Amino acid sequence: MNKNFLEQTWRWYGPNDPVSLQDVKQAGATGIVSALHHIPHGDVWPKADILERKKVIEEAGLVWSVVESVTVHEAIKTRSGQVDFYLDNYRQTLTNLAECGIKTVCYNFMPVLDWTRTQLDKVMHDGSKALYFDWIDLAIFDIFILERPDASASYSAEIVQQAESRYATFDDEAKKFLLSNVLMGIPGEKDPSLEDLQRSIDIYAAIGFDGLRENLTYFLSSIADVCEEHGIKMTIHPDDPPYAILGLPRIASNLADFKYIIQTVDKSFNGVCFCTGSLGAGPDNDLVQIFKQVQHRVNFVHLRNVKKDAIGSFYEADHLDGDVDMYAVMKELVAENQIREKPIPFRPDHGHQMLDDLNKVTNPGYSAIGRLRGLAELRGLELGIIRSR
Repeated sequence: MNKNFLEQTWRWYGPNDPVSLQDVKQAGATGIVSALHHIPHGDVWPKADILERKKVIEEAGLVWSVVESVTVHEAIKTRSGQVDFYLDNYRQTLTNLAECGIKTVCYNFMPVLDWTRTQLDKVMHDGSKALYFDWIDLAIFDIFILERPDASASYSAEIVQQAESRYATFDDEAKKFLLSNVLMGIPGEKDPSLEDLQRSIDIYAAIGFDGLRENLTYFLSSIADVCEEHGIKMTIHPDDPPYAILGLPRIASNLADFKYIIQTVDKSFNGVCFCTGSLGAGPDNDLVQIFKQVQHRVNFVHLRNVKKDAIGSFYEADHLDGDVDMYAVMKELVAENQIREKPIPFRPDHGHQMLDDLNKVTNPGYSAIGRLRGLAELRGLELGIIRSR
């Protein structure tokens, strides 16, 4: 029997990341997941910039394994305005990456918000801090801060009542804090406003679920030739969290969504980033069953855990604790990896802010020590499963 191990990778935000490449090496990862964040969204990534980033990574004794992300411009998601211009740019960026030897690309097709949390520093029982999504706080933001028309209809009567009670205790600082946390999920080069967000919500309301699906199909069909010519593997990241929020449609949240995506554009380049944290937040998602249905198209994996409460609010738990059965997921992942010619890259996704990192400024979810702990636990879990086969 083969003893192929998964490729251990680590997300690195580039030279300004407070976690250095030397830190990554000490954590035991060999592959880097990175992007050129200094390039404005929609612009072509120049080869010179790609090669410079690749050189820095390789001089540290590591490999640039995955690009996360080549951001899909809103004009593409909404299929409006200069959509063909931005598609041309996207194709050129993919070509440049492939010609530099980087051929696995992660992206998402979430409207407006790349991810949503209502608190970035929820204190755990051991004093570490985690990212948190609270339905009540989201309702407060939606109903009382954003003031989206008919927003209360999106929530249960219980959540609306609790939101009203909690909002009555909010001072200006609490409102500002919640606003900042929610809007942090909007990618871009400028600070978004509530007016900008509401305009985007209105646009997507007109597009709807079916329209957004059609726009994703248009995007994938438009880049298919470039991907097939250069051997590029695209991996769509699940919605985070995996359900409609703020009236925005979601099209990559569950098994039905992923089956639709890979069957509608049924080409080998069209793959999935299997994120256990994002999918695990879905109350009806069976992660093992989802993996079994899409495993032939899984080209990249994020491993993290979540713990949900009775109303579906969740915090990001330790990697081997929480509602995701990480052992069961890892068993399936290990089995699939044994039949691959190249190992599947995975990374410990997010991690608690803990120990010395509590006194440092870090990217939310991406402090060093919490991810180091997660990678060590996942590495041990994989080894145990392989040795017991």
